[in-house]
Amino acid sequence: MTNKAAFSEVIESNLHGFLAQSWQWNTFPAFGSLVTIEDKKRIIFGVVYQVQTGSMDPVRYPFPYQKTYEELVKEQPQIFEFLKTTFSCVTVGFADKGSISYQLPPEPANIHAFVGTASSDLSKQFFYQNNYLHMLFAAVQITNLDELLLAILRQHAALGILKKEKLSTFMNIYSLLTANDYRRMKLFLQRVEPMI
Repeated sequence: MTNKAAFSEVIESNLHGFLAQSWQWNTFPAFGSLVTIEDKKRIIFGVVYQVQTGSMDPVRYPFPYQKTYEELVKEQPQIFEFLKTTFSCVTVGFADKGSISYQLPPEPANIHAFVGTASSDLSKQFFYQNNYLHMLFAAVQITNLDELLLAILRQHAALGILKKEKLSTFMNIYSLLTANDYRRMKLFLQRVEPMI
């Protein structure tokens, strides 16, 4: 299997997630998007919770030129050759023999495995169930979970799957996983409403 939508590769990996570096510094997945790693055994699913761009060289740092991006591309294109973009993902499940499991895979993703954005069909199939929420709430590396959940719901809206019934099921699980924190749930719902 090869990931035809690949644009990056894994540079750090463990069972709970992975860090990938984009092949081009200005090509990276959106916050909250679903990405995949495919190998001969399985497809690993990850949700992007952090994106960072910076210098590839530890002794060279970008500094302000007081010019627009377009001006810099035209006048000093070489400065972009030293940039890199990495993104961190939390593992939210895997597919094996066509069946999706919302749990950690038996082994982490391989270093240098290709990472790509999940297709619309695969994203719809993955997000059909809300079982991935358990994985996100258990992830200790995520510093602002509600922001990530809002970003995921924006992805749902873009896919056309954010229906009232789906949101109701999502919020029931959210309520259970937050120990029925009424204030948190009310504030979260206020921010979700404009998406519907």
